[in-house]
Amino acid sequence: MTPSVRRLGIDLGDRRVGLAVSVDDTSPRGLSTMMRSDHIDGDVARLATICREQRISELVIGLPLHSDGTMSPQGEKTLRWAEQMAAQLQLPIIFIDERYSSERAAERVGRQGGGSGGAAPGPTRRAAHRAAIDQAAAQLILEDAGNPALHVDPAQLVRTSAT
Repeated sequence: MTPSVRRLGIDLGDRRVGLAVSVDDTSPRGLSTMMRSDHIDGDVARLATICREQRISELVIGLPLHSDGTMSPQGEKTLRWAEQMAAQLQLPIIFIDERYSSERAAERVGRQGGGSGGAAPGPTRRAAHRAAIDQAAAQLILEDAGNPALHVDPAQLVRTSAT
């Protein structure tokens, strides 16, 4: 019997990391959004724990590209982060073209509700809504992993800066 492929979908942001897990071709299940650490070692430690607990065998990371398919500055940051993750976690990585994933995730999650009495939502409600969008984006990244046309080989991209 072939072992299950357990994937961790990652939507990397400057402050938060949206996470989702899937087993083989099942629908992705969102995990709690992770706050970024001030140092890469903190991110590595948290993700190592998650990968161990979830028995992850592969990372699927959304790669932000410009609309013309070239590398974006955020994509460069994501590649550097992913290279360090791969070295530490010893897991294979698939990169997925994540253009428009945040917009698609926001549509999936829906509009943020207002605060009490029709006032603007408070910081806790805004943070929860952003975390839900990050989680939905990670789920979409895993769903998109099933489409080989969305797989990205970073070596084939036009880079915006030297790394």
